[in-house]
Amino acid sequence: MSFDPRTMGKPVYVALSQLHQQYQQDETRLKEQKNQAVELYTYLSTWGMLRLKAEEQALSQDGKKDVVKAFFQCLEQVSEVSQLAGSDGLETLKDLNTDEYLGLTGLGLAIAREFSFWATAVYSGIEGEA
Repeated sequence: MSFDPRTMGKPVYVALSQLHQQYQQDETRLKEQKNQAVELYTYLSTWGMLRLKAEEQALSQDGKKDVVKAFFQCLEQVSEVSQLAGSDGLETLKDLNTDEYLGLTGLGLAIAREFSFWATAVYSGIEGEA
């Protein structure tokens, strides 16, 4: 079995495209989504996976929350670790052993880079801060 480099890019592209399509009439929300997708890597590399998952519940801006939820859905799909995307995600992350958590964080960073790349493509024409 060989590695397909599209494994991480495809679910991210699909997730962002669906969010963009779903909220195409709400420019403020689209700006929030784009900004969050671009900033995801920096947040994750600074604060870690556990805090990002907790942040999902605390975010008040719907556009930003949309992207964080999509990130965990993509991570769950690619990693095949169940219950990351749902409300049990924090418990799932907390209960992983150290090697599993660090491996998942590395994969999460790669997926976060994909979010940053695809945000500029999917949300082209959406400019400014939300």
